[in-house]
Amino acid sequence: MSDLIRSAREIAMAKISEMDEVTPLERLRWKYMPEGESVALKHFRDNVDIATLLEAFPTEALPFVRSGAEKIILDSLQLPINETVSARNKKALEAILLLKQDKDATKSLVAQISQILEHYMDQGATQRKEAYESLKMQYELKLKQAMKRQLGSNAESGELGLSVETLPQFQEEWHRTSIQMDSQYLKLMDDYKNELRKLK
Repeated sequence: MSDLIRSAREIAMAKISEMDEVTPLERLRWKYMPEGESVALKHFRDNVDIATLLEAFPTEALPFVRSGAEKIILDSLQLPINETVSARNKKALEAILLLKQDKDATKSLVAQISQILEHYMDQGATQRKEAYESLKMQYELKLKQAMKRQLGSNAESGELGLSVETLPQFQEEWHRTSIQMDSQYLKLMDDYKNELRKLK
């Protein structure tokens, strides 16, 4: 038994000795990427200016801090379903402008993302409302027709106190429609976020 333990230990030691030495750059990445994530969280949670938070780090750590903060900030960008998300998005885009060194390309991408978010809130909201009402009318018509077949020509859904909006089939269909509409915006946002990730 001790031969087995020793040989397993020897095998493990051999594998460890074959591993490459950890470089100082990797050590900096391991140390400061999580610090960058904390910087982003403080920026959002405590309303602290991101530039002020970055000043606390040594110059050699800044690329890793920025990278960690950027990950959290870009991941926080979402479709503005309410004012809270909209305010967070605005704060995130302002922070990205401060984090990136290629200011011109960053400003261009941030402007495009802002345009997508504004379109979602304005025209997109109108389109979603129209699609909802159209779907509701379709379901009301189907419900009236079904009730007429079942109860006769005088049956009305309103008379029976039924609302199509409470029907599981309506909710499922609206959920599918909503996801399909949002996916167009999300695809564009993901493309622009990936472009931002590539910038220095």
